[in-house]
Amino acid sequence: MNTILRKSILGVAGLAFTGGVFAGPIAAHADTPAHAAPAKAAAAAVQGEQSTIPLNDEQTANAKAIIAATKKAGLPERAAVISIATSLQESKLENLGHLGDKNDHDSLGLFQQRPSSGWGSPEQITDPEYSTLAFLKGLKQVDGWQDMPLTKAAQTVQVSAYPDAYAQWEKQATDLVNQHWTK
Repeated sequence: MNTILRKSILGVAGLAFTGGVFAGPIAAHADTPAHAAPAKAAAAAVQGEQSTIPLNDEQTANAKAIIAATKKAGLPERAAVISIATSLQESKLENLGHLGDKNDHDSLGLFQQRPSSGWGSPEQITDPEYSTLAFLKGLKQVDGWQDMPLTKAAQTVQVSAYPDAYAQWEKQATDLVNQHWTK
């Protein structure tokens, strides 16, 4: 690949990363009009090998809190699937506080959001409704999120060092949404 093309590609990738780190979470908290997207079935073409974990009562309650916040935001089941899969990857649906050296920087809560990146205060980030609504505000800013692979939608909001890891939770997230959406 010639040098100019390679530098252009790396420059665009760097801008995309920087935009996600600095503008994504902060912009996710901007007031945006709440409007319901067209309803779409929670089931989607699942990509790759799937993981599953047994959930305790706290994890199930957190999944239900994500679903409730998604409904409150007026978003369809697909948004809840993406949110739950993201939380499964980031925290295994556990509302994580400060874990000392085990924390990734200052990451907290269900989505491992960082106060230093503009997601909110530690108290806000560890509130399941707040952290879900913050994630969903970021998701709504992703053009075409409803039709893109789950891992791409989640990664665009989260800017993870492991962008493909979200896909492994799609089946379990879909099952949880299908089980609890109408309850």
